[in-house]
Amino acid sequence: MPADERAIIHVDMDAFYASVEQRDRPELRGLPVIVAGLGPRGVVSTCSYEARRFGVHSAMPTAQARRLCPDGIYVWPDHARYEAVSDQVFEVFHEVTPLVEGLSLDEAFLDVTASQRLLGSVESIGQWLKATIRERTGLNASVGMGPNKLLAKLAGEISKPDGFRRITATHAAAELAPLPVGRLWTVGKVTEQTLHRLGIRTIGELAACDTARLASALGRQVAGLQALARGQDDRCVEPAQAEQSIGAEHTFDVDVAELAMAEAWLLRHCERIAARARQRGLQGRTVTVKLREPPFETYTRQARLPAPSASAGELFGLARGLLVTWWKAQRRPRLRLLGVSLSGFAAERQQDLFDGAPDRRVTDQVQDRINSRFGTGSLVRAGVLKTREQD
Repeated sequence: MPADERAIIHVDMDAFYASVEQRDRPELRGLPVIVAGLGPRGVVSTCSYEARRFGVHSAMPTAQARRLCPDGIYVWPDHARYEAVSDQVFEVFHEVTPLVEGLSLDEAFLDVTASQRLLGSVESIGQWLKATIRERTGLNASVGMGPNKLLAKLAGEISKPDGFRRITATHAAAELAPLPVGRLWTVGKVTEQTLHRLGIRTIGELAACDTARLASALGRQVAGLQALARGQDDRCVEPAQAEQSIGAEHTFDVDVAELAMAEAWLLRHCERIAARARQRGLQGRTVTVKLREPPFETYTRQARLPAPSASAGELFGLARGLLVTWWKAQRRPRLRLLGVSLSGFAAERQQDLFDGAPDRRVTDQVQDRINSRFGTGSLVRAGVLKTREQD
C-alpha cells in the first residue's frame, strides 16, 4: 500500500511514571515529582512537567536533579505498578488493531489503516484511544497521527503534553521545515553536530541542501536523511514478537557483601518475574543470573529447570544454586548489581489432575490473588522483607 494511504497513530503517555504517582497520591498533583533511584548512583527515570521546568529530565543523575530542583518530590520507581497500568493501556490499543508495535511500557505505534472501515477516520480512532485511556487509567496520552511512523511520532511530540495532532502528507514539508534538525529520526548527536557545522539547523534546510555537499560529510546516509526531511518514511508497524525473556535486576547503592542479603534480593526478583510470566500465561525453562562486581565486571550464570515453570520457588531454587556457587568461588565477593531472568518459554501447560506431588504453585496462586486485590507487594515471602530496608 502506498505510504500516503496508510493511517498510523503514535501514542505516548505523558510523563508516565510520574503521572501514575500523581494519580495514586493526589497530594503530589501540581508538584515537581521526580521518579528516580535515590542513592548516590541513582538516575532519573522520568519526572513530571512541573519538574521539567527546572531542567530535570530522564537519564539525568539524581544528584544533578537535586541540585536543579532541591524542593522536588523524589520517589522510588514502582515498576510492577507501572507495568500493570501499561497492560491496561495496551489492552486499549489491541481493541483498535492487532498491528501494535510497542516501543516501551508507555509508547507504541498503531497501524489503523484497515480499522478505519469499521471505526471511522484516523482522527475518530485517535480521539477514542485518548478518551478510553483516560477513562480506564485516569492518565493523559498524547496522540499523533500521520501517513507514516515519522510524521505520527512528530505530531504527538510537538503537541505534548495531552497532545492530539495529525500531520498529512500534503502538509508534511511545511510542518517539518521549522523544526530543529535534531528532532528527525536517526539524527543523533554526532550527525546533528556535523549538520550544524554545515550551517544546517532545521529540517527544512536539510531537505533543501545540495545532496552532493551533504554526501561529502555524511556519506551513504544522505539520501535516507533527506527523504525523512521531506516527510517520507516507508517503515511498517511491526507487531511485537513473542517475548524472549522476562527479567529483573537491581543496582545497589552500597555494594552487597553478605550472601543472605544477596539471596533475599534474588528471591524478590524471582517473585517478580514469576508473577509476570504467570500473567502472560508463560512458563520458562532457562534461568540466568547476572552478577556485577564493583566497579563494572559482569558475570552471568545459567541453568535449566527440569520442566518449564513459572513458580517463584522453583526459579529461586535454581537461581540460588548459581548465586551460591559463584559467591563461594570469589576471594572477596561483592555485588554492585544482581539480576535474574527467565527464558526458553513454552505455553503454560495444564496441571496433571493425577499428579499427587505437592504443588508448589499453590503459594504463587494465593499470592497472585492477594496482590491483585490489595496491590503489588502486599504479600511476599518472608525472605524478601530484608530487601525493603534498602527501598
